[in-house]
Amino acid sequence: MTNSARAFARPLFRSFEERLGIIVFAAMLLFASTHALLAHGFKVGDLEIGHPWSRATPAGAKVAAGYLTVKNTGAVADRLVSIQSDVSEKAEIHEMAVDAKGVMTMRQVAEGVEIPAGGEVALKPGAYHIMFMGLKAPVKEGEKFSGTLTFEKAGTVTVEFQADKMGGQSQDHSGH
Repeated sequence: MTNSARAFARPLFRSFEERLGIIVFAAMLLFASTHALLAHGFKVGDLEIGHPWSRATPAGAKVAAGYLTVKNTGAVADRLVSIQSDVSEKAEIHEMAVDAKGVMTMRQVAEGVEIPAGGEVALKPGAYHIMFMGLKAPVKEGEKFSGTLTFEKAGTVTVEFQADKMGGQSQDHSGH
C-alpha cells in the first residue's frame, strides 16, 4: 500500500483528545443554538414580550409587582391596555415617578402604555410596572404564574411570570 493510500485509510480523529474535543465543540454549538429556545419570551402580532417576572411576597401580602419588556417590531404603535392574572383579583398598569420635590409617587396608568413602532418599553422597578392586587396566595420564589396581557391592536397573549427572590434587586433578565 502506498503512503497516499494509507493516509486515506486511517481514521480522521485517532486520539481520545481529538474525539473529546469534537464532542465538546459539538455540545457547545448545540447549547448556543438552543439558548434562544430556552428564553423566557412570548410573541403576539408584531410584539415580543421578554421575560415576565415578579418577586416573591411575604405571607399575608395583598399586592405584588410584575415586570417585563415589550418590543414592537412592527411599523405601527400599539398599546398595552390591561392585564389579568390567576394570582390576583385584579391587575393594573402603574407608573412610579419622582416629582420635583423628590417625592416618589405611584399612580395607575388607566390609558395603558404605548409601545412605539420599532421601539421597546421596559416595565421595571421604579418605572412602569404591573400591580397584582388582592393576591389569592403568596407569590413564592421559583414558582411561575400566568397573566394575560391585552394590547389594543395585537390582541391578547398569555405569558408566564417567573417569581424571583423576595426583595431581590432588579436583575438583568435579558438573558433568560
